[in-house]
Amino acid sequence: MKETKENEITNQLLQLVAPGTAFRDGLDNVLRAKTGALLVVGYSPEVMEVVDGGFSINCEFSPNYLYELAKMDGAIILSEDLKRILYANTQLIPDSSIPSIETGIRHRTAERVAKQTGRLVVSISQRRNIITLYMGSLRYSLKDMGVILTKANQAIQTLEKYKAVLKQSFTNLSALEFEELVTLQEVAHVIHRVEMVLRIKMEIKRYVNELGTEGRLISMQMEELIGGVEEDAWFLLKDYARDNSDERLRDIRAGLKKLSNDELMDAPHVIRLLGYPQGASIADEAVQPRGYRQMYRIPRLPLVIMNNLIERFGNLPSIVMATIAELDEVDGIGEVRARAIKEGLRRIQDQMFIDRQI
Repeated sequence: MKETKENEITNQLLQLVAPGTAFRDGLDNVLRAKTGALLVVGYSPEVMEVVDGGFSINCEFSPNYLYELAKMDGAIILSEDLKRILYANTQLIPDSSIPSIETGIRHRTAERVAKQTGRLVVSISQRRNIITLYMGSLRYSLKDMGVILTKANQAIQTLEKYKAVLKQSFTNLSALEFEELVTLQEVAHVIHRVEMVLRIKMEIKRYVNELGTEGRLISMQMEELIGGVEEDAWFLLKDYARDNSDERLRDIRAGLKKLSNDELMDAPHVIRLLGYPQGASIADEAVQPRGYRQMYRIPRLPLVIMNNLIERFGNLPSIVMATIAELDEVDGIGEVRARAIKEGLRRIQDQMFIDRQI
């Protein structure tokens, strides 16, 4: 959970300093001028404790103003919304007992101020041409745009391959569902594939945030590839989790995110998260889907109707075997909808076996 929280904070910070924003323009101006800079975002009581001296500026933020003020040696204090420059040429005096892994005075000060105040502190190296972000114990160095673009394109190619494998895994699982041959091993295997695709998506999202306006095409490619995966993942868990309440499913998703890649590949870890007891043979036990994932593919079928069907018949095989008259008896389903459900499931089943042969 800690790693997930850090990823969220990093993504938020990258959006603040993304190319195309006025703040990033100012940082790049300072970087090109090779003057170096130390910036603190937000002026709270905690920040006031470490600030000494300087000039009260309190003017509207502009990239050019930031560039000019960075020519002075001291730190610059910005408003939390990055719309105003509050102070310039200030001296920062953080608690020297706070541990720091940095060697340069500017970076060591930035790290300690970030840990002491919890605020975003930006250090721009005068010699190495590197912008480093600090917030609490988080440290992140911005990379060259060309490097990020290369990594983002590589990640997109990886996502394409994983998405193709995931699609085939879903096809195989669906065929087994209609044949009533699903085991928890197959379910855990597909969950592993889904989670790997979602992890690649998070990596690409970080690149997109860091690319800013330059990352639009990468973002469009990612959204096109990832479309429908999160819905499939949710209904997959809703089909197979022992307790499929929304709250429990959110807990399972959080648990999956915390698993390492090795743990994710180990079926017992995934099966245990689904709520099944531990056992040597549990992975090979047959299990029947409730039917949410397949019924979700039937057009204009509300979730409340799916719930009513599952409450009445219990699982997907029973729904598939039900007659139109039996479907008609379910609350909220008339004869027209009953025929649409019956025909929809038949089309899905036929298409599934065709896809499986390709």
